[in-house]
Amino acid sequence: MKTYPILIAAAILIVSCKQKKPDPAKADSVSTPVAQGVKLPAPYESKSVKNYCKVIGWPAGKTPIAPQGFNVSLFADTLKNPRNIYIGPNGDIFVSEANTEAKGVKKIGAKIIGAAASQNMGKSANRITLLRDTDGDGKIDYRNVFLENLNQPFGMLILGNAFYVANTDGLVKFDYKAGQNKISTPGKMVLSLPAGGYNNHWTRNIRANSTDTKIYVAVGSGSNVGEHGLENEVRRADIIEINPDGSGERIYASGLRNPAGIAFQPGTGVLYAAVNERDDLGDNLVPDYLTSVKEGGFYGWPWAYFGQHEDPRLEVKRPDMVKKTLTPDLSLGPHTASLGLAFYTGNMFPDQYKNGAFIGQHGSWNRSVLSGYKVGFVPFSGNKISGQMQDFLTGFIANADKKEVYGRPVGVTVAKDGSLLVADDASNRIWRVSNK
Repeated sequence: MKTYPILIAAAILIVSCKQKKPDPAKADSVSTPVAQGVKLPAPYESKSVKNYCKVIGWPAGKTPIAPQGFNVSLFADTLKNPRNIYIGPNGDIFVSEANTEAKGVKKIGAKIIGAAASQNMGKSANRITLLRDTDGDGKIDYRNVFLENLNQPFGMLILGNAFYVANTDGLVKFDYKAGQNKISTPGKMVLSLPAGGYNNHWTRNIRANSTDTKIYVAVGSGSNVGEHGLENEVRRADIIEINPDGSGERIYASGLRNPAGIAFQPGTGVLYAAVNERDDLGDNLVPDYLTSVKEGGFYGWPWAYFGQHEDPRLEVKRPDMVKKTLTPDLSLGPHTASLGLAFYTGNMFPDQYKNGAFIGQHGSWNRSVLSGYKVGFVPFSGNKISGQMQDFLTGFIANADKKEVYGRPVGVTVAKDGSLLVADDASNRIWRVSNK
């Protein structure tokens, strides 16, 4: 059994170590289109820190903050780590409830990490919950456990009469009829996936192309930067393409450390990914990013980051891999845990949001100030990124000096009525953002 000493050390640091007072000038991340140039600091230019948050929960009546003209309301609560949201063709809302499980030596620090740092360790709910708003008033009037006894489910997909669930160890296909309230029949594993490894990379997301002929599966790396050996990274840090029956597997794109958020751009059919990048190179390295994903493209992990910047930690040097690394489209800031991605396809929001991308930033632990902990919006024009990421849903940080947050946004999706639903897994809630 492998040990994870970094987790134990993190648990001790949370309790015993005091962080330096944050520099207000570095209080948040800045995203810049690559066309304008991104200047990165040198590796280890600043000290790498462990800076876990403490989730204190939302006070009664308090909500996140959206831009003027928008309304934020509590859509669902008393869930258990709602991580991802999927909207069925008929408008049914499916929520995957799962979290990192403390196993083996991790359990030594699990209580400290879970309570003080709110890393959501513990027994996973391993279920999918069905929600409905049948009268269109923006409130739930039906709720039921749709699927249970899963294995850390995340991605969900309906193709015809099939409901797919991306468990951490494989893609499972269930028989399904539109409007079904619960699935009780066994599913069929159509694709096994590598599981285990780095604490936070258990999520497996799935999307289908516009013709429903291919499924794309996002699989994060099994380590931070290959420190457990690259033999443990086979079919990881990749987006895998398969046929709906699981056949025809190939690597569509590689070198993507943790592409938890994937989505097809409306109209163009171009696949995009929000990628959670590596840790421990310094306060401002490495930026998470949003990028269009090129077929056959290599995006650097583990040898290079944000283009052809070589990671100095690899014992085996691969200049050939560094040279072939593609530069991503947009920096989302270092250590923001950019995990959620959804293009706005509704008609409720103002025109400037049409076809732009919402990014769920879960908030990370490897920066001297709390970074992320918000939902950002990336504008598009002419099917291209047209500017910096803008704050859209904020107010999750309660007290930056005390490292206290009310919750942590992660999955984002557009409901059938055009509202934006945001999974706040740390507070066990889903928020609804509307504009009417």
